Amino acid sequence: MKRLFDFGLALFLVVLFSPFYVIVSFLILIKMGSPILFRQKRPGLNEKIFGIYKFRTMTNEKDSKGELLPDAQRIAGVGKFIRSTSLDELPQIFNVLKGEMSFVGPRPLLVEYLSLYNSKQAQRHSVKPGITGWAQVNGRNAISWEKKFEYDVWYVENQSFFLDLKILWMTFLKVVKRSNIASDTNVTMEKFEGSACGKNESF
Repeated sequence: MKRLFDFGLALFLVVLFSPFYVIVSFLILIKMGSPILFRQKRPGLNEKIFGIYKFRTMTNEKDSKGELLPDAQRIAGVGKFIRSTSLDELPQIFNVLKGEMSFVGPRPLLVEYLSLYNSKQAQRHSVKPGITGWAQVNGRNAISWEKKFEYDVWYVENQSFFLDLKILWMTFLKVVKRSNIASDTNVTMEKFEGSACGKNESF
């Protein structure tokens, strides 16, 4: 039932948002150049690796040593707008169509984090990752990694069709209010470096 819902909604939204795909692509091309899309390897269901799609929001500016500048310095004006309105997430609808993601589930994080999860946190990969999730509507980037993983695992243990509908509605309200886009200390979420508790411990 969830897969049928995801596929049907994804088809509908691709058509509905087609003008946004064109407009955002044009803005990125004019303001930041190509590529328009950002693609990165992420772990999905059962830690299977896939390529996630997002609209690019950062430039590729580098310092004198050839290293990328901090995120805050590379997000252009149009990039800030695209991210604050969550328009950068629109290409992930195609990940949903392909069956790699769901509309609701734990967010797909970096591959390098896989070895850092404790046994409880690793349960987040027992379901498909989502464009939005329980952690996103309860703080998104404004909460700690540990709290975010608690929400992810809670969703895995309590998932239902009606919970998904609730999360989708709460996500809509969050997007309208543009809340919790960044963490308190960075324009994007700081990297996860492992929990304070042991590798095999729970929360």
